[in-house]
Amino acid sequence: MRSTTPRRPRHDAPLTLLGPETTGSIPPVEHAATTVTTAVVLAAGCGSRLRPATDAVPKCLSEVNGVPILEQQVRCLRHWGFQRVVMVVGHFERQIRDFFDRTATGLTIAYVVNTRYRTTNNIYSLWLAQEEISEPFLLLECDLFFKESSLRDMLEPNKVAVSRVQPWMNGTTVDIDVNRRVTGFRVGHHTRSFDLKTVNIYSFSAATWEDMRRRLEQRIRAGNVDDYYEVVLSEMVSDGDRSFGAVDFPARDWHEIDTLDDLHVAERAVTTPEWTMSRRPLQRAVAASNR
Repeated sequence: MRSTTPRRPRHDAPLTLLGPETTGSIPPVEHAATTVTTAVVLAAGCGSRLRPATDAVPKCLSEVNGVPILEQQVRCLRHWGFQRVVMVVGHFERQIRDFFDRTATGLTIAYVVNTRYRTTNNIYSLWLAQEEISEPFLLLECDLFFKESSLRDMLEPNKVAVSRVQPWMNGTTVDIDVNRRVTGFRVGHHTRSFDLKTVNIYSFSAATWEDMRRRLEQRIRAGNVDDYYEVVLSEMVSDGDRSFGAVDFPARDWHEIDTLDDLHVAERAVTTPEWTMSRRPLQRAVAASNR
């Protein structure tokens, strides 16, 4: 998450590669024969830090210059050929269902309901999604507003979107080697000026998801429902079981809408043609599942 200091994003330099070149401690990143066409969107939370904007609508339907965050995400997914979206919902879930009922996305929609959304964190929402997911998928949080072009390099499994840390950012960071492989996650540490921040967009292969699902199960059964799923990703990399490739998301190309200050910064930035070119009308819905 970001702090509440409203700062205008700066243009980023290329990613700095951190850590030594590794020759055997980290497995090579898997390369898929086909692209990822399923997305999981975590949208169960209350969005309390965004109040009063979220007093009457879920966080994902908060608007940036008149465009709901979820609508922008759907446009981006549709542009890149996604076929299915699994929505993990909770707070104001009916409004999210209504959004898909009245808009045709060309996507099949499945819903997973987190009834404990007030007392659990994203690890629990992701764990619940296992009932709907067995294929490779893209994972993203519902408060991310990003350019259509940003997803281009996230369509293969086992990728992590990262961004050079800016003064207003905090949260999970990663180290990467000269091969652009993630060598470690730093969860809950103070960020440093040379750190790479996770954007909260990931892609996973079916094999990686099976490993991750097993680890999620262990943590949930132990009562750790308030953890972040990044803790599990950190374990997987530390154990040498899985490898993830880093994908650069320049800070100017995405916004995490966590607070009102974040929203105001995004509204000042999202005005140029590359942001608005994807705003094609979403028509009335034609297909949805698990309503």
